[in-house]
Amino acid sequence: MNRKKIEKMITRTALRDKTAFEALYDATSAKLFAVCLRVLNDKAAAEDAMQDAYVKIWNNAGRYRANGLSPMTWLITIARNTAIDRLRARRAGHMDLDIVETVLAAPGPTPEQAAVAASEAKKLVKCLDGLEQNKGEAVRGAYIDGQSYADLAARFDVPLNTMRTWLRRGLIALRECMSA
Repeated sequence: MNRKKIEKMITRTALRDKTAFEALYDATSAKLFAVCLRVLNDKAAAEDAMQDAYVKIWNNAGRYRANGLSPMTWLITIARNTAIDRLRARRAGHMDLDIVETVLAAPGPTPEQAAVAASEAKKLVKCLDGLEQNKGEAVRGAYIDGQSYADLAARFDVPLNTMRTWLRRGLIALRECMSA
């Protein structure tokens, strides 16, 4: 699914379009579930966190602003932060999670989470800009715009296996840059 379609679904969700929200869920739920599962390492907890994330997405879709970054980044951040909040609440064990969410939790990311996400986004953009031009464009095309490997291979006029190598090496370079 490309960025424009997801942005349109988010925009329509902000207008309380249930059909658009269902389409957004269908297009993104597998990815967001994987994010929640990676954080929580428990299928049932990940399903609950994902459900909570989609409630937040429904309630806060009007806050999304297209800013050149992938709308998936916004969605993943909500899912990840929701899963982390659940993990913290589970570890704390002092209060019932429903009470914590109802009484203490404000919708959307906390200022700290927003600052960390913005910092990570800036670092990622800098790392992407550090890749060779074609390889950087290919990584953006595959992982930000959602283009297929075959489409990218045709766009850059290289064999499919070459494109896979570019993307794999690009991701390795990004991982090294992000961890530095």
